[in-house]
Amino acid sequence: MNPSSAPIVTDIPVTFAGIALRNPVVLLSGCVGFGHEYPRIAGFSNDLFGAIVLKGTTLEPRLGNKPHRLAETLGGMLNTIGLQNPGARYVVDRILPTLPQGGTRWISNIAGSTVEEYREVAAIFDNSPIDAIELNVSCPNVKEGGAAFGADPEVLGAVVQAVRSATSKPLITKLSPNVTDIGLMARVAVEGGSDGLSVINTLMGMALDWRKRKPILGPGQGGLSGPAIKPVALLKVHQVRQAVGPNVPIMGQGGIASAEDALEFAVAGSTTVGIGTALFYDPLGVARIPQEIQGLLANEGVAWQELIGTLQWPGSKPAASCCR
Repeated sequence: MNPSSAPIVTDIPVTFAGIALRNPVVLLSGCVGFGHEYPRIAGFSNDLFGAIVLKGTTLEPRLGNKPHRLAETLGGMLNTIGLQNPGARYVVDRILPTLPQGGTRWISNIAGSTVEEYREVAAIFDNSPIDAIELNVSCPNVKEGGAAFGADPEVLGAVVQAVRSATSKPLITKLSPNVTDIGLMARVAVEGGSDGLSVINTLMGMALDWRKRKPILGPGQGGLSGPAIKPVALLKVHQVRQAVGPNVPIMGQGGIASAEDALEFAVAGSTTVGIGTALFYDPLGVARIPQEIQGLLANEGVAWQELIGTLQWPGSKPAASCCR
């Protein structure tokens, strides 16, 4: 890479759930491992981003799902990793001490098979230098027939409340789009003690081999991410913003691959933006996004905070910016 074209650290200060970030671009769980993988690429640095969400972590180590775990689709990717991870205690004792503190913020992503497991994992991370905890509520509830925690408002509320009781860290709930009313789920999460929301997790989908009459992915289905889901994600961010009002921070995500995408999510209601799948096919392009956001804002003579939640829905009054 030409040194003159290398990405530079960009300051677009924003506060999310009480955490001061250098800029609003966040790298997402499941796409960056535990923070050590992408800096091996020349020109890529974790310092370029406001925050990084670590790989989903459970109470005990998990081996993950049987292959195949990934399938490319038109405009996206299906994944069903199965939360492969070394367990919460290992992450806290062996991985977190190796991550630099004080610049880019680190957010843990936690999951469980029961409400109690969520609480126990949160308690482990509470006694660590992690900056915030994100709840992955798309996991199956093994005590209630396998339905996802985030699919039932009563169960979702119980999970958020249990985790809230176990930690004083800022708490972010990652909402599933695979529900009838995402606005209701957002309100339940906030009422249960969530300080912020991640919108959205992946959409469920399938790829199949018609000759073999079988799904390509080992478990049969997986989560769809990438540019194909961006229109859905934009709408869900707007719906959640309408549901929770101007003061709850939202991390918008789903198909973001450019600075233009990021600014669209801000207008829809995102306080920060999360990028994941784009890292797999253009990591250095992702590394330039914070700087490119700054350039677009300067060209328009507008601040990031002035854009948040200003979408003018047909028939509605012009919106004032929120979350300043």
